[in-house]
Amino acid sequence: MPQRPRTPCVPALWRYQTARPLLLEAGRLITAKEAERRVLVLENPGLRGHSSITHTLYAGLQLILPGEVAPSHRHAQSALRFVVEGSGAYTAVDGERATMRPADFIVTPSWTFHDHGNPGKEPVIWLDGLDIPMIAFFDAGFAERYPQEVQPSVRPEGDAHSRYGQNLLPLEYQPASRTTPVFSYPYEKTRDALSRLQRAGPPHPSHGIKMQYANPATGGYPMPTIAAFIQLLPAGFKGRRHRSTDGTVFSVVEGRGRSKIGKEVFDWGPKDLFVVPSWHEVSHEAQEETVLFSFSDRPVQKALGIWREEEL
Repeated sequence: MPQRPRTPCVPALWRYQTARPLLLEAGRLITAKEAERRVLVLENPGLRGHSSITHTLYAGLQLILPGEVAPSHRHAQSALRFVVEGSGAYTAVDGERATMRPADFIVTPSWTFHDHGNPGKEPVIWLDGLDIPMIAFFDAGFAERYPQEVQPSVRPEGDAHSRYGQNLLPLEYQPASRTTPVFSYPYEKTRDALSRLQRAGPPHPSHGIKMQYANPATGGYPMPTIAAFIQLLPAGFKGRRHRSTDGTVFSVVEGRGRSKIGKEVFDWGPKDLFVVPSWHEVSHEAQEETVLFSFSDRPVQKALGIWREEEL
């Protein structure tokens, strides 16, 4: 047995200014309907041919143009959407729509019908994160198309927030699954919380001010297979080195800085994306006030009792 984790995954960074023109070119070449989902896959250079960013996670950038609809379907894989650019599109989950705005975090749970549409006037791009490699490992993948292109709206927008997202629950509510009943987490509220916490006390020496997105019905992770986090690094922050067993994908929401991952240093700016493989030492520095979104397979590792973190 190896004394420590060994992974073929390597640290990597994708510059948004490089990826965006390619994604818009794809928009000119193929419609969302033809592609079903128009996505540029972020493939880890150490996993060539696997269409995955870590051994257990998939990541990609998806584009939907004004007037387009990405048809309704469902699948066993759990998915998250983190809006990178644009406003006016929507995601519908099991009959309820949520408007998509920059840096909103949206969940499309396992085996829920979902579709995307853009009735707005500008392209909308978001980061997709799914547990596709994990589900493939278990040979547990299922998928199904909805009979119509778009599912009917059976609840008004904001219904889930009213029922589950106001520190209240319906009378005698019993969660039917471990997935969050709230599928949209607006960045406006998240950013306000980070700002308040910044004023409340000093940042963590490694993570700055870091919070995890939560299932309001259970207090657990939003999905049983994927954890998502948001963190604020104050201007001038120089983080302590740390490492953990969950390979983690990062998206830069605001700010500029750099991350040292293993022996490599990656400079990043707004909308750039990077990956920190399992058990790689990492430290973050912020040239200006920075917000980072990230996701990993931590819930699965914790459920199996194998997750480990170390401050260095």
